[in-house]
This record gives sequence, C-alpha cells and structure tokens, in this order.
Amino acid sequence: MRILLVEDDDALGNAISRSLIKSGYAVDWAKDGNDADLALYGQVYDGVVLDLGLPKMDGLEVLRRLRQRKILVPVLIISAREGVDDRIQGLDLGADDYLTKPFKLPELEARLRAQIRRTHQVTSSSVDFGELSLDTKERYVTVSGERLDLSQRELGVLELLILRHGRVVSKESLIENLFNWDEDVGNNAIEVYVHRIRKKLEPYKISIRTVRGLGYMLEKEIEP
Repeated sequence: MRILLVEDDDALGNAISRSLIKSGYAVDWAKDGNDADLALYGQVYDGVVLDLGLPKMDGLEVLRRLRQRKILVPVLIISAREGVDDRIQGLDLGADDYLTKPFKLPELEARLRAQIRRTHQVTSSSVDFGELSLDTKERYVTVSGERLDLSQRELGVLELLILRHGRVVSKESLIENLFNWDEDVGNNAIEVYVHRIRKKLEPYKISIRTVRGLGYMLEKEIEP
C-alpha cells in the first residue's frame, strides 16, 4: 500500500512516516501544497494523509483540486484547525475523515486502515481467499490457519493480490504500491517476489497466474 503524506512540520512528518513505514506502507512525503498537488497528478495512492496549513497551497485547495479530477483516493485530514466549520468544510470538499492535532499515531493508522478497507469494499479486518486469510489490521497472512512466513515486500505483493482477487493486478500497479520515491526499483523486482510467494503457496493449492502482457492474479487450483 502506498500513502502520500502531506505535512510541513518535520518532527510530526518524520514520526508519521516512520510509523507508517514500520507498518509496511510505502510512503511519499510532500512538505507543501504544490508538491502534493503534483504528486497526486502523477501517482496513484491507496490513501492520503493531508495537513491543511501548508506552504504554497492550502490543504483544502489540494483537496478541492483532487476531487475536481474525480480521483477517489481516501483522504484523511490532520489539522490543528479544530472548529466545527473547518471540519465541515473539509468533509464537504471530499475528505473521508478528519483528525484534530494532537493525536495518537495508532489512531491515525486505524482511521487510515478503515478508509482503505472501504475503498476495497472490505467490511472487516479479515479478507479471505480460499485457505488464505489476510489480517489488514496487523498485516499478516495465514494459510490453513498457520501464519505464512513472508518478507515485507512479499507481504505487500500478496496483500494487493488478495484485496483485488478476481482481477488482474499489473506489474506497474504493484511497483507503485510497494516502492516510494526514494527507492530504485529493478525491472525484475516484482518477478522475484512473485516467484518466492509462489513457492510458499505451492502446498496450499493456491497459485499466482501470470496474465501475459497484463499482470498477475490469484487463482485457486481446481481439484481433479
């Protein structure tokens, strides 16, 4: 999952970024409204954490432009503006949630997870595919009741495939969701992770099918 963090305060931005990365998210951090607006033009995100009091362009203007482009990414506003009118304005412009500073990082992450679940039409913290079960809160996968040993990258790939099961997930989409701006991604990185996951899923009659020219999708093996 890839998140855009828009926050001009270095201390708070660092704390949020570290917390999200530790939880397995790829995080891009924009420190002013112009950079945030440009990022949202050129990149697909699973969620946006948006401060309002930003240099160069106010957060509400960033939000207004985003929704004018019909982009439905979940937006969680974080702001020191605690008046009811400010909350109403942010929500009316298309924010999905509003969190007043100061706040606890676990609450921010819980609210972000809830919005991402709604985007994927998931109503609980558990998503199942055959014997696979993804815990979206704690971010781990079990298969036949046993926890699957996955690296953070492998988990990210499998998480996206489970959330989008029944659909083809392109290599480009996987790269966009797993890597942030600062990471240099090799052309075969996704193939390596998919190969490793396939080996781990082999005993459980679940496979990752390559759809030539399009991407990958999860499949349950049909009993003979």
